[in-house]
Amino acid sequence: MKIKEVIVVEGRDDTAAIKRAVQADTIETGGSAINAKTIEKIRLAQQKRGVIIFTDPDYQGERIRKIISRAVPGCKHAFITQEDGTKKGDIGVENASPEVIVRALSEVRTDMADQAGEITPDDMIAYGLTSGPDSKQRRIKLGERLGIGYANAKQMLQRLNAFQISRAEFLAAMKAIDEGGEQP
Repeated sequence: MKIKEVIVVEGRDDTAAIKRAVQADTIETGGSAINAKTIEKIRLAQQKRGVIIFTDPDYQGERIRKIISRAVPGCKHAFITQEDGTKKGDIGVENASPEVIVRALSEVRTDMADQAGEITPDDMIAYGLTSGPDSKQRRIKLGERLGIGYANAKQMLQRLNAFQISRAEFLAAMKAIDEGGEQP
């Protein structure tokens, strides 16, 4: 599988994992120490070929994703679950299998944060995604089912709308979670 866009990852080991799975060019952020020069390289790549942000499913990966998204609008996003990216207690894209990486890259989402979404804070409460005893687990399942990764309640709402998850897609995912259905 050849990827047209440039994939932004955190480090060398992530690049190696990507190249085991697909043919692609990468830009490495150097971990959380992302600097202006790297942002400029990402901006140029976005203009020329497009960018897919593929950071680790942890706090620092999410922080890097946000920094890039703010500085370079319109990027695509690929996500893996913490489970798929964990090996011997270490979380990262470098630990994901080639199959998981291919799946994540085939399910990329485009950040459309400037467009209004249909899912509301009331929906988050009504479907047990916030302020409930199992709300974190429900958000984990929702993120896995929709391929948008885990986030806290506020970030999940923002992500649902930014990635233009339709109300129908949201409701179908919640129904499957409530019925205990397996991931498709």
